[in-house]
Amino acid sequence: MACSENMFFLIGLFMSGVLACFGQSDLIATMPDRLDLLTGSCVQIPCSFDILDQHKYTYNSTILPSGVWIKGNPYFGGRPDSVIFNSSETVNRYQGKITGNMSQKNCTTVFFNVTTSYSDIYFFRIESKPFRATDNDKSVNIVVSDFPSSPILTVSGEVKEGTPVSLNCSAVAPCPEHPPELTWTLPTQFTTENQLQENPDQTKSVLSTVTFTPSYLHHEKNITCTAVYPVGTSNKRAEHNMMLNVSFSPKDTSASISSADPVLVGSCVNLTCSSTANPPVTNFTWFQISGGKTTQVASGQSYFLNVTAGDGGLYYCEGRNSHGCGKSNEVQLAIKGHEEPVNPKVFEIVGKTFGLIFLFSLIVLFAWRRRTSRLPSGFDMTDRSQGLVGMNSPVGTVCFNQATVSRGNQEPPLNNLDGLHAQVNKRGAC
Repeated sequence: MACSENMFFLIGLFMSGVLACFGQSDLIATMPDRLDLLTGSCVQIPCSFDILDQHKYTYNSTILPSGVWIKGNPYFGGRPDSVIFNSSETVNRYQGKITGNMSQKNCTTVFFNVTTSYSDIYFFRIESKPFRATDNDKSVNIVVSDFPSSPILTVSGEVKEGTPVSLNCSAVAPCPEHPPELTWTLPTQFTTENQLQENPDQTKSVLSTVTFTPSYLHHEKNITCTAVYPVGTSNKRAEHNMMLNVSFSPKDTSASISSADPVLVGSCVNLTCSSTANPPVTNFTWFQISGGKTTQVASGQSYFLNVTAGDGGLYYCEGRNSHGCGKSNEVQLAIKGHEEPVNPKVFEIVGKTFGLIFLFSLIVLFAWRRRTSRLPSGFDMTDRSQGLVGMNSPVGTVCFNQATVSRGNQEPPLNNLDGLHAQVNKRGAC
């Protein structure tokens, strides 16, 4: 039994020595799990490290350590080609540099002009004599492609008619020195705001936010966010399309009747209501206007009616969903052999017309009475029609000219009253 215990103790001690040899428990590196890169561009690997407490006595923080990147696996013994970068060397397989402050345990590294051959997993190691260690448990998976990945398009909240809404488009920026440019295509006017932001894993991305007020006309319209990456002297682009789902109250509500001609009592007619809404209309209601009174008569998108004498009149419908309601046009149901109800507006128009005619007649009558009241008293209508001397009537003037012609016959003037009556009678004879 004692031998078995000693055996397990020795095995444990041996494994501890092996792990310590490879530095698995000496160094803790922090870096992203994965980075998606673009051929010809650069990549920034966010990196930091720490030393376990039990090994800090061998790590001299006053001496600047070297940063080493290993490709494929952390066990590079016998495989010197797996070391692709060492900050203490002037020539490396990968062109790059450590931009972080190693004395502050920041090992952030940038590699330039990446190619598809860079696709692999990478481990980080530090060397500071006498301390050397590699984190065997943590690696970053680098994936290089010729085309950029599509941006991510999201909507904050419900897209509702008349309510301002924000759309967010995010694109990775593996090379912060040359971030992508984001552009939008929308069926309406909008305002944009772009910014370079840091993600929880310390990678970078570009965020573009669009704010606009949607209309029901924008429902099921496409929007596009395009990311343009500068690579050398050219650009590479990727886009994300999304269809807008706008919530709105019923629009374009209309009512129709199966027969536009007058129908007989006892016949069947079908009234149909249609409307555009999102979400769809959940409740249709029918109303009848008869004798100036509006009455709710039915529910449902279709209203089947077995016509009676009292069913004539105007009908309209209303459609309703969770955002509101919409009212349709009015349709006329005419019944043969029965007087159709008249729209109350007709009575209003007719009444106003008769009122104006009556008022105009009173004005004309009043003017005529005032004119006749100005004639001299003692003369009858015959006298006025003959136009006595001193009157201003045009007809009298004509008659006076005729009398003057008679004087051409050289009749002596009459100066007494009898002569005047004789002259009047004579003119009347003319």
